Amino acid sequence: MRRGRVSVVRGRQRHVEWRLRDLLRAVAVLTVLLIVLAVLLWREETHIAGPVDVIDGDTLRLADGRPLRLEGLDAPEIDQFCERPSGTYACGRAARRALFRLVAGANVTCVAHGRDRYDRLLGRCRAGEVDIGASLVAAGWAVANGRYRVEEAAARTAGRGLWQGSFERPADWRARH
Repeated sequence: MRRGRVSVVRGRQRHVEWRLRDLLRAVAVLTVLLIVLAVLLWREETHIAGPVDVIDGDTLRLADGRPLRLEGLDAPEIDQFCERPSGTYACGRAARRALFRLVAGANVTCVAHGRDRYDRLLGRCRAGEVDIGASLVAAGWAVANGRYRVEEAAARTAGRGLWQGSFERPADWRARH
């Protein structure tokens, strides 16, 4: 009799230990998930206003010297060439000129959300009331990269900018060069 009672007590003890172990595992998993969620949701947000210089078709240099990569688009690299019916042209330089025209003399404001893999600020900018990224993509001098899909479709349909001929997507061009 005693023997049966001891095994019941030990069984209950093991059951409590398993439940405690399962609870601790659940708390650990939940903690890790909360940390991951916090990292994904928390983004450094910096508001910037002032004069900018144009580095290339999708990158600005702020007054303090920091580069800022425009979010949601990808423009041809400065040394990239594209094709149009009249022949080869320097589409990377054309994209840079398009960005320069947008920001020249304008009141540029940006909201930066963290950094890209090259440690550049990453954000969206406006020249006055105009969304710079949307304008570049709508004019056909950049392709949508997670944002501005409607603007890209309109530029492609109208044959504006890069869409007036053939080109290699900037990411593919970078990968080859």
